[in-house]
Amino acid sequence: MKQFLGILYLCMPLVSQACAASHVTHGSIVAHTGEPIGEEIEFGNTTFYVTGKQSKTAVLYLTDVFGIQLAENKLLADSFGRAGYLTIAPDMFGGKPAPVDLIDPGFNMTGFLYQNRPEVIDPILKSSVDFIREKLFVDNIVATGYCFGGRYAFRLLSEGHHVRAAFAAHPSLLEDEEIANITGPVSVAAAGYDGQRVNVVTETDDAMPVERRHEIEEQLLKTGKAYSLSLYSGTMHGFGVRANVSDPEQKFGKEAAFFQAVRWFDTWASNK
Repeated sequence: MKQFLGILYLCMPLVSQACAASHVTHGSIVAHTGEPIGEEIEFGNTTFYVTGKQSKTAVLYLTDVFGIQLAENKLLADSFGRAGYLTIAPDMFGGKPAPVDLIDPGFNMTGFLYQNRPEVIDPILKSSVDFIREKLFVDNIVATGYCFGGRYAFRLLSEGHHVRAAFAAHPSLLEDEEIANITGPVSVAAAGYDGQRVNVVTETDDAMPVERRHEIEEQLLKTGKAYSLSLYSGTMHGFGVRANVSDPEQKFGKEAAFFQAVRWFDTWASNK
């Protein structure tokens, strides 16, 4: 088996290459706090958070279960906008995302996932692609997905969905068939695991455990498509959006995963 690619996006020169087109620096591009700067637009029955200037390539941002209502999702979408990409995040849950406290006794995750199964989400994403192509006049589309949305970044990379490349951070519920069906390059960011680090309680990703991560890499290799899979130590499931940025290791992981996505799109799909 090929070894996992290391964390490739570590140094300022590489960051500068990833962001050269938008003339931003490492310190200014990724927003962890503050007010979102995009706007919400209605199209059909879906609300979209739209941010960034018009570009030849658009990023379709697929959120975790907390939806576009979570400030961190809007701020990360804004960061893609600062990287030079018009960015569109659909409200995949119709204004009813999961609560921030997933252990809320009034919340049923099993029921939530059933209500938002592929048969429900896929049409929303088709409408999202139509919105980008017909209303924003952008045909070149890439997808970035987080947790719940990571699975759908893979689904959109299959035949007939008009998505050229994808990035997924700690994808949940991803099936082998969805990996096998990809038609373009994909990059994955995963929460790290280091069994020798006794001072960290857990670095495992319960939604994407080590064994599953290995299986995903094997499936990616079989596709014959370009791929990368990077691990970030000191991180847990959700770090791509909801890292504890007061922890330097988690903050680094979130920012490095962001630049991993940006450079992937710059390399494989960008003519911004």
